[in-house]
Amino acid sequence: MLAVAAIAATAAPTARELDALRGRIAALSRDLEQKESARREARDALRDSERGISEANRALAALAAEDRGLRAESARLAERREALERTLAERRAAVERVLVARQALGAPDVLRAALSGDDPQGLTRRLYYIGYVSRAAAALIAGYRADLEALAGLAAEAQAKRERLRAVAQASRADRERLVRERAARSRVLQRVALELKRNRREIGVLRADEARLARLVEGIGRVLAIPEEALQTEAFSRLRGKLRLPVRGELTGRFGAPRGASGIEAKGVFIRAPQGEPVRAIAGGRVVYADWMRGFGNLIIVDHGEHYFSIYANAESLLKQVGDAVAIGEPLATTGASGGNEETGLYFELRHLGRAFDPLAWVKLK
Repeated sequence: MLAVAAIAATAAPTARELDALRGRIAALSRDLEQKESARREARDALRDSERGISEANRALAALAAEDRGLRAESARLAERREALERTLAERRAAVERVLVARQALGAPDVLRAALSGDDPQGLTRRLYYIGYVSRAAAALIAGYRADLEALAGLAAEAQAKRERLRAVAQASRADRERLVRERAARSRVLQRVALELKRNRREIGVLRADEARLARLVEGIGRVLAIPEEALQTEAFSRLRGKLRLPVRGELTGRFGAPRGASGIEAKGVFIRAPQGEPVRAIAGGRVVYADWMRGFGNLIIVDHGEHYFSIYANAESLLKQVGDAVAIGEPLATTGASGGNEETGLYFELRHLGRAFDPLAWVKLK
């Protein structure tokens, strides 16, 4: 018994050792909290800068479309103005001819003509001709004045279009400058968190959390926001197996079910490596039900195709559509990028049915 007691006394930690151990645990906890705080701050900064890039690109696309429309309208106004100026020249010439004819006919003195003994019928005809010419002159002059007013209106409209074009150009310059600033901010954030992002990609827990977050989002959308097939007015998605095209041209570097990096977690979609800024197109008609930044996936857009089928496009540089927008097959949804901390530019793409991911390559035509 004495021997056992001696061994127990030797093995048991002293109060000082327990205090030291508790101190180390507390220090590790504080360090962990600080690292988690810094990680959240870095991710928030990355989210904000990538959202800013997406919004600036969408604004630039809208301004470019407005610029094209304004230039086309200005060209049409110029054509109408040229045609109106030709009409004015013709009316001016016609008015001059009518006035010359009226001057040649003269205005007869009715009393003198009656006392002269001339033929009354000839006088009547002459008075009729003079009245006819006068009415024609009045009509031509009225038309000439109306054309002048229309020409003035076209000039004012053209001036308004020119001013709007200048405003659009200024806004485009401002948005391009903002885009440059946002990209610089993103570059700084990525440099600051590059080591952390590499480490996170090796952490199975982070990848599982990202995957579970996306799965919960899709399942929640399926329960709450799923759109009836008849409301989409498109061909049933279930009949498109083997007919779809991949949403972007590029190199297929990550396949469905393949391990994702060192974590060993199976990918639920495919990754298509492509240059930055390439258009990402809808694989089928549908409606956008999610368009925002999401941790682990960057700028993310989800399209509901009916029948509980969803297509998911992630790591985009810019989102060109917003929630509620109806999209047609082949319509640009986003542009390729490396948002969400991805090292390669391109597109991460998933297909899901009833919340479960399936291999997109089994549904597409590869060329």
